[in-house]
Amino acid sequence: MIGRFGIILWLATFSHARTVTHLVRQVGVPVNESHSLNASSCPGYTLSDLKSSAQGLTASLSLAGAACNAFGNDISNLTLEVTYETTSRLRVNIHDTANEQFTVPESVVARPSPDSSTTALNSDLVFNHQESPFAFWITRKSDPQGSPLFDTRLSSLPSSPVAASVPSDNETSIDSMGLVFEDQYLQITSVLPQNTNIYGLGEVLASSGFRRAIEGNGTLQTLWARDVGDPIDQNVYGSHPIYLEHRYNSTTFRSASHGVFLMSAAGSDILLQTPLGSNTSIIQYRLIGGTLDFYFLSGPSPQQVIEQYGLITGLPTWQPVWGFGFHLCRWGYSTVNETKEQVTKMREANIPLEVQWNDIDLYQAVRDFTSDNVSFPGSEVRAFIQELKANNQHYIPIVDAAVAKQVNATDIYDPYTKGTEQKVFVTNPDGSEYVGQVWPGYTVFPDWFANNTQSWWTEALRNWTQHGVEFSGIWLDMNEASSFCDGSCGSGIDISNTSVPFLLPGAPGNLVTAYPEGYNSSISGPSGNITINGTLTFGQGSANQTTRRRRKRGLGAAGLDLGDAINVPSYAIHNGFGRLSTHALATNATHAGGFAELDTHNLWGLMEEKATHLALNDILPRQRPFLISRSTFPSSGKWTGHWLGDNNSLWQWMYLSIQGILQFQIFQIPMVGADTCGFNGNTDEELCNRWMQMSAFHPFFRNHNTKGGLSQEPYRWDSVANASRIAIAARYSLLPYWYSLFANASLHGTPPVRALFMEFPDEPELFAVDRQFLVGRDILVTPVLTPNVTSVDGIFPGQGRVIWRDWWTHDVVNASIGVNTTLQAPLSHINVHIRDGAALLLHKEPAYTVEETRNGPFALLVSLSKNGSAFGSAYLDDGVSFPPGPSKTLSFNVASGGLEISSSGSFQVSQKLDQITILGVSKPDSIQLSGTSIGNWTYTPAQEKLVIPNLGVDLNKDITLDWA
Repeated sequence: MIGRFGIILWLATFSHARTVTHLVRQVGVPVNESHSLNASSCPGYTLSDLKSSAQGLTASLSLAGAACNAFGNDISNLTLEVTYETTSRLRVNIHDTANEQFTVPESVVARPSPDSSTTALNSDLVFNHQESPFAFWITRKSDPQGSPLFDTRLSSLPSSPVAASVPSDNETSIDSMGLVFEDQYLQITSVLPQNTNIYGLGEVLASSGFRRAIEGNGTLQTLWARDVGDPIDQNVYGSHPIYLEHRYNSTTFRSASHGVFLMSAAGSDILLQTPLGSNTSIIQYRLIGGTLDFYFLSGPSPQQVIEQYGLITGLPTWQPVWGFGFHLCRWGYSTVNETKEQVTKMREANIPLEVQWNDIDLYQAVRDFTSDNVSFPGSEVRAFIQELKANNQHYIPIVDAAVAKQVNATDIYDPYTKGTEQKVFVTNPDGSEYVGQVWPGYTVFPDWFANNTQSWWTEALRNWTQHGVEFSGIWLDMNEASSFCDGSCGSGIDISNTSVPFLLPGAPGNLVTAYPEGYNSSISGPSGNITINGTLTFGQGSANQTTRRRRKRGLGAAGLDLGDAINVPSYAIHNGFGRLSTHALATNATHAGGFAELDTHNLWGLMEEKATHLALNDILPRQRPFLISRSTFPSSGKWTGHWLGDNNSLWQWMYLSIQGILQFQIFQIPMVGADTCGFNGNTDEELCNRWMQMSAFHPFFRNHNTKGGLSQEPYRWDSVANASRIAIAARYSLLPYWYSLFANASLHGTPPVRALFMEFPDEPELFAVDRQFLVGRDILVTPVLTPNVTSVDGIFPGQGRVIWRDWWTHDVVNASIGVNTTLQAPLSHINVHIRDGAALLLHKEPAYTVEETRNGPFALLVSLSKNGSAFGSAYLDDGVSFPPGPSKTLSFNVASGGLEISSSGSFQVSQKLDQITILGVSKPDSIQLSGTSIGNWTYTPAQEKLVIPNLGVDLNKDITLDWA
């Protein structure tokens, strides 16, 4: 917790897809403790004028007493709208009757239409309420006990204050935690069962793990998009107010999950805590604007909750199949020739490389949509990219959020000139151009609410391709949006100064010279300590006003003279930088339609993602857009994938990446991965070895590191090269499986990567497991996450009912039941296991690229359950068309000594099924393929493995395989 008065010091990390360290000073109190909320000053609300229908109800909520005006102005009249939208989804929307508070526009996040056949009678969810003081609670009809899923009645809680361990400077007594609805402060609290399991609420690297802490220190999750290098337990790039709760009944030994989603872009704190002396816990929302628009999802399985959430925000975009290949990047490939060299060396080392990336080194004067005339001349970049394409490889460049201002009249930069003419940039409240500072110097920022921005953005990207940068996809960075001034840089700046106010990594005075974690003398590299250098300059623009006038902020109010009410809200959410405008746009920056940045800040990245996705639809017609972006918001998955930001080259961050992957499955952004081997600092051979293995089983697989750090391309060390070849071969074998999982995500919202409890929800020993994960339902991954070991502990789900077989050897695992089993894990080996009952379509011959791999034959791997059954499916199409064209679904079913492969769909599969492997089968006497005897097969007793090679089966027809 930061001290109460005086000068506050943070050791803060600033980054792009890069990190620069500063000592930041700010005078003032980050949290205004003089506005502490208490029971006597906040009256709550009284319900009246209730009107019911088959689909829900509406009512009025009136302030029940004198306004408390704790952190703003109490709003006297609210409207309650309850809608049974589907049998598993209930919407409870509490908003100001005057409709002046900001709500996320439908044009940004489209809301689903209610199912007209759903009523209160056939919904599984029930809305219950009391009139005065107004409170509500949600129950599930299918639960005979009627346990509330969300309960704003607080009578069961003791009146003692929140435990002092909650890292909050705005202490609130438990008995005052009813509904508060002000123009700049909203609060609502729900009671939770003690020791329940909460997942989601991000983006965050949580010290408590994937399961959020409720006991002890609890959880304080701040939602305010922030450009920072992956700190622990702080807000970072994305804002996702959705949680999945998983409850286990120790009497019935059964569990059920539900979800709670708050559709709000407001900066907020969300607290999870067990009050002192209480046998229940709470979740409390504290927002600095907007409304309380809740969606409740009944599940009851974890997978169903995630799928139901996808129907609200939109299902994930279709990924091109090449996006599942291995990607390589770094900040520091200083020329096109150096970039080409990486492609050459990867091929020489026979380490598959699918996509080569460039960071801002590509740019002329660090400006978007350019390439440097000397180091990346357009003709050479075009030739390089065309060579990649000829080899079935791809190229992705970076696009930063900010657009450079022209320095003088002789400076030619069309994106700025045309953007100014078309009025597509964010403004100050008085309508003048809002100026920030990013890599190219002083900058402006696209306003995604403006009418012309989409066409301007599309034209800028199209022109880039015409000047040599013929990209296959786009990398969106710095889109929180980030700016190096504290708010507006002001109008009196010297725009000829194009330098950033700190030293870049690798520059003299800021060398990346820390020893790698686990450093040993066999690895060459620099030694010494990290130099912290540079200072942050604070602008003198309108964001630094100190007046204390307070006016209501509503739609169109960004242009009003609001003073600190908009720049420094009285309730200070626990933003890691303190002031909301630090390293960001000023909160009074103004968007078309009069929207204030305070209300729309968390939407900026999403809106850029949507605009870029639509632009690529235009520029690369009939091709699936491939985007990776940093800042995200609910529904981002419709438009983009995500990387987990500027992580550290440390073992802890390798482990933390697993919870990041799992979080974003809940958020319906399944194409996600970390910077493999770490971004900041210096990696080492062992860490990079283990990380390359693990990331081969994550959806997005990219190695990327900082400028000035030790090179970490996988060919740099023999052991890493070997580990990479092995792991990538396994990944490419599994491409049909990965592709099918993502087809299910795009069609149904089903998460491709899963926490163990999601597949085994009634096994409480799995609820906190986040050092292992499942790919789909059938592949269990147990990575090594610590240095200097040759074994790893992992739990095998199923409590003895499931047979797990080793991916590499096909041996059955002799697993302990319900506790960890120690597995051998020599360097370059990652433990991967196949669940029984699985039937997996594989590529038999992994090749150098995804295209070459897909052109080879298929193999089928079947792992029988104890009763001799197995099932699986595979979705096949051309892998690139958008919208998707013809497809084929193959279904595999094994029972009673026979395999049936059925085929549906018009897509023609040209590759043959060449081999079938069946594990867990008794040695047969005879085998028949669609009625014809097969004599060419082998059987291995140790693994009970039957292998039938050289089949050449046409997968466009139904097939049977029988053995006896």
